[in-house]
Amino acid sequence: MTQLATFACVLGILGLFLFNWDSEAKTSKALWLPLIWLLIAGSRNVGEWLQSGTPLVVSDNPYVEGNAVDRNLLAGLVALGVIVLIRRRRTVGKILNANWPILLFFLYCLISIFWSDFPYVGFKRWIRFSGDLVMVLVILTDRDWLAARKKILAWPAFVLLPLSILFIRYYPNLGRTYSRWDYFVSWTGVSSTKNGLGMISMIFGLAALSRLFDLLGKQKEPNRMRLLIAHGTIFAMSLYLINVAHSATSLACFILGGVVLVTTSWRTVARWPGLIHILLGGLLFISYASLFIIPGSGLLEALGRNSTLTGRTDVWTKVVTLVRDPVFGTGFESFWIGMRLAEMRLLDPSLNQAHNGYLEIYLNLGWVGLTLLAIVILAGYRNAIAAFHRDPSTAKLRLVYFVVALSYNFTEGAFKMMDPIWILFLLSSVALPVVAAQESPAVLPEPLLQPNAFAKTKPQVDDLLVGRFPKRTI
Repeated sequence: MTQLATFACVLGILGLFLFNWDSEAKTSKALWLPLIWLLIAGSRNVGEWLQSGTPLVVSDNPYVEGNAVDRNLLAGLVALGVIVLIRRRRTVGKILNANWPILLFFLYCLISIFWSDFPYVGFKRWIRFSGDLVMVLVILTDRDWLAARKKILAWPAFVLLPLSILFIRYYPNLGRTYSRWDYFVSWTGVSSTKNGLGMISMIFGLAALSRLFDLLGKQKEPNRMRLLIAHGTIFAMSLYLINVAHSATSLACFILGGVVLVTTSWRTVARWPGLIHILLGGLLFISYASLFIIPGSGLLEALGRNSTLTGRTDVWTKVVTLVRDPVFGTGFESFWIGMRLAEMRLLDPSLNQAHNGYLEIYLNLGWVGLTLLAIVILAGYRNAIAAFHRDPSTAKLRLVYFVVALSYNFTEGAFKMMDPIWILFLLSSVALPVVAAQESPAVLPEPLLQPNAFAKTKPQVDDLLVGRFPKRTI
């Protein structure tokens, strides 16, 4: 039965790729680099896969030494990505110039290594961290970057979600673990934790839902029925996996992202910028308030959480006492190493993060890092809003991922290297100047090169939204 299920899963994966095939999309072969990167980020490191099903042999501190297989493979992917970007340097230069807040944040992360207790470890991790930006730039500088973005949000789902169901049902040594809280079996699929499974199901489920909305509104779309089957299947799989993963954060963010996607599909909302600001601000405030201001409102209990957020509040109280420099932090990715890690594991033997992305930035980069992250968020929001008002049909998912990333980091640390939430946050935040896009090997579709009718009737609003790149950013 296991062999038959495996054979059916492989056929199903091939069928999803076949149904989603678009002969008119002329993306480059370099797109395989971010695809492999996201497959690894959304599942497990290669070293973990090689040791799956056998006792895991680790050093006294694996977070310091790392794994040679993973290190060499990921460094090779980053190097190949840099080579691709060098060949596209004119376009890359214009994109980087338009996104100086992101560059400044990455530069500060690199500089902070100098006051880290483990500078060599911090530098190796910064290379991986910079690899996330490299892969995002490889996608956005592709000769058909719109098709590249669609593929990168669909292809990993075609592999990771079916394999997760297969592992959970037929390979329990690969797809299940024991929960550290209640000792019941947790379903993890291709990920190493149930929260990881919930997260990839959430992000790819939202991408599939967005694609379904687009297809339902386009009756004359080529190969429409095949695409509906492919993305409908992924959406159904994501709902199933979010349910069995029992990840409250992923479920809440899936609902949040779905609300944003549905409401921004209404023409009334799309025509009025103020409604977008009120909607997104209101949703984020509700998420924040239910967690930190009025935790007894009943929303947490409905999601299966208690007022301590499954022990997270105890972790938050403890970690802030270990910060030696509130202004500059302990150095990039250096908090969870050495004596601090040992002391935190007295509270929980499996801890390796603070389960709050903003607190995680504070621990490693201090108030300076938090300030730079806030600048990145504000600039990214401006870019996402500007793109939405120029072409809502292609920018809705960008807003969804942006809002989901902000909310997800309330209870999970996802502003970090090789986290799919962080990668999609960057992909949603990066401004793409029209001049740079026109210099790409392919020409953008006309609706993306020209402001829409709303922009023509409200130029002063568009200029305000675009900021320092009026009428040049999409």
